[in-house]
Amino acid sequence: MHTARSTRSVTLPDQPRLARYLQTPELGPRVLFFSGGTALNSLSRKLVHYTHNSIHLVTAFDSGGSSAKLREAFQMPAVGDLRSRLMALADQTIKGNPEILRLFTFRLPMDDDPAFLRQWLDRLCSGRDALIRQIPEPMFGIIRNHLRLFQQHMPTDFDLRGASIGNLILTAGYLSGERRMDQVIFLFSKLAGVRGIVRPITNKYLHLAAKLEDGQWVVGQHLLTGKEVPVITSRVKRICLSRDRMLVDPVAMTLDENIRRMILQAELICYPMGSFYSSLIANLLPYGVGQAIAENDCPKVYIPNTGIDPEQCGMSLADNVRVLLHYLRKGCDAEQPVNRLLNFVLLDTHADGYVQPMDLEKVRDLGVDVIQMPLAQGEQNLRLNEDRLIKVLLSLI
Repeated sequence: MHTARSTRSVTLPDQPRLARYLQTPELGPRVLFFSGGTALNSLSRKLVHYTHNSIHLVTAFDSGGSSAKLREAFQMPAVGDLRSRLMALADQTIKGNPEILRLFTFRLPMDDDPAFLRQWLDRLCSGRDALIRQIPEPMFGIIRNHLRLFQQHMPTDFDLRGASIGNLILTAGYLSGERRMDQVIFLFSKLAGVRGIVRPITNKYLHLAAKLEDGQWVVGQHLLTGKEVPVITSRVKRICLSRDRMLVDPVAMTLDENIRRMILQAELICYPMGSFYSSLIANLLPYGVGQAIAENDCPKVYIPNTGIDPEQCGMSLADNVRVLLHYLRKGCDAEQPVNRLLNFVLLDTHADGYVQPMDLEKVRDLGVDVIQMPLAQGEQNLRLNEDRLIKVLLSLI
C-alpha cells in the first residue's frame, strides 16, 4: 500500500527503512506519543529495538489508588504513569535493571497492618529487604537515599497500603528537586538506561474535570476511567484542568518551553490508543500544545482503540476525530487547517471488528486520510499487534 506525504511516496511497511532502524536504534527517529496509563507500555518495550529516541509526554492527573494518596499528601503531579513508562523503556540488559524493575513495580500489600508496612519500609531504607539487596551500586545507594528521603517527608498518618515503591522513590526525587519532576526522571533515565525521553505534560498539581452532557461535572481522572467507580452513562461535553480536587475551578496553563521544543523536534507525532480523554486529550489541554504541533511539518497519526473505552460513551470514530481536532485547535494562536494537526487515522483492515462505529467516510469528510493495514492478530475481538503497528508508524516518517 502507498500513501503520500508532500511529494514523497511511502511504502507501508518500508522494510529497508525498518532494517536501518533495527541496525542502529541509537540513531532512530524521534517519534512522539501523547499518552498516559499502561496502554502504550507493551508497544514501548518493543519500540526500543527500532529507536532509542522516542518521546513520551505523559499525563500527570491520576487521582485514583495509591497515586491519589501521594498527590493529596504532597500536592504534586501523579507519578505512576511516568514510572511505568520509564520501566517499559529501560534497558533490561544492564546489570541490575531486572532487579530495579521488580522493585519499582512492587506494591506493598493492601491488607497488612499499617505498623507492619512501616517496618517493611524501614527494611527497604536500611537495605535489608531482599527486594533491594540484589540491586548493585550505584543504584543501590541512590534508591536507598531516595527511600530515606521519602520516609523523612512522609506524614505520620500516611497510608502505605498498596503503595508502589517506584512511586515513593520518584516522589522523593520530586520533593528534593525543587518540586520538579525533570531532575529525578533524568537521573533514573541515565542510571537505568532508559531508551527514550519521558516527561510529564506539566509539573503542576492540577486535576482533570469533565462536564457531561447531562449537566453533571466530575472532578478527578478516576471518575472518568470506570476502573474504581461505575462508568459514566452520559457523554463528555467538555474537559478542563482544575486547581481544586473537589470543586470545579478551571485553570489555564501554558505549555513549558522545553516540552514545546520536544514537540517541534519530533519526526512523527502519534495520538495513540488508550483512555481517550484522561490519557490523550488531557495532554493537549495546556495552551500551546496545538500550536507547536501545527508548526511541525511531520506526519500526525491517530490510533483509535479497538475495544471498549468507558470514556468514549456514545462516540463514533468521526466523533473522536472532531473532539481531537477541537482540543488541538484550542491550543493554537490562530485557526489551523486540519492537515497541520492530523493527517492519518490508522486502522486494522477489519474495521467492523472495532467496538465503536467506524464511520470512515465522515472521517474523510473532515479532511483526514484513513489508512487500513493488517494490524490485529484476529478478526474478532481485535487486539493490535505492536510489531505491526510500530512498522507502519515508522514507515510514515
